[in-house]
Amino acid sequence: MADRIIAIINQKGGTGKTTLALNLAAGLVLRGSTHLVDADPQRSVSQWVGMGAGPAVLPLAVLGGDPVATLAKLARNHRYVVVDCPPAVQGPVIDAVMASANLVLIPVLPSPLDLWASVDMGALVSRARQKNPALQARLVLNQMETRNTLSRAMREAVAAFDMPVLDADMQRRAAYRSAAVEGTSVYGLGKRAQTAVADIEAIIEEVLCL
Repeated sequence: MADRIIAIINQKGGTGKTTLALNLAAGLVLRGSTHLVDADPQRSVSQWVGMGAGPAVLPLAVLGGDPVATLAKLARNHRYVVVDCPPAVQGPVIDAVMASANLVLIPVLPSPLDLWASVDMGALVSRARQKNPALQARLVLNQMETRNTLSRAMREAVAAFDMPVLDADMQRRAAYRSAAVEGTSVYGLGKRAQTAVADIEAIIEEVLCL
């Protein structure tokens, strides 16, 4: 049985959902059997993995047919299942993922517009808990800049939300873009991406302690 099904979701595009999903899965596979699931009709994570020149390190499945049954089967055979969700707050796929997941991670950018868009995510989680009471949810701050005033103010702003935020975050780093171009994760970039790997490792360690 999977220790954890982790869904990466945000109704707003461009928040780093796919970047977080792929790199999170790449870090988790170092800890145990991990399967990445593409539930987004745009197939961004499938295209990302497909651009890689070498053999795929992560098994990847497109979520179709009966989503609940597919996730249940993957969960029986893998320690971790990471799902890159569509940018939506409703629909059969979202409902199936939210009913099956143990944890929802919601990446948000350090801007007021992105923060406001995340309000609906709280309502989505609340509805999902009616069928899945054990579901946990965390905001993940993305593209943070330590010296940027807006980034520093972001943590104060999310404190007003009725949803916890991870202490670990994803800093704005060129390595994430390089990994996407090369069809790999930041783990596959070697020394070029040490700081980005440290970001993801900190997120994983915090997530596994929940």
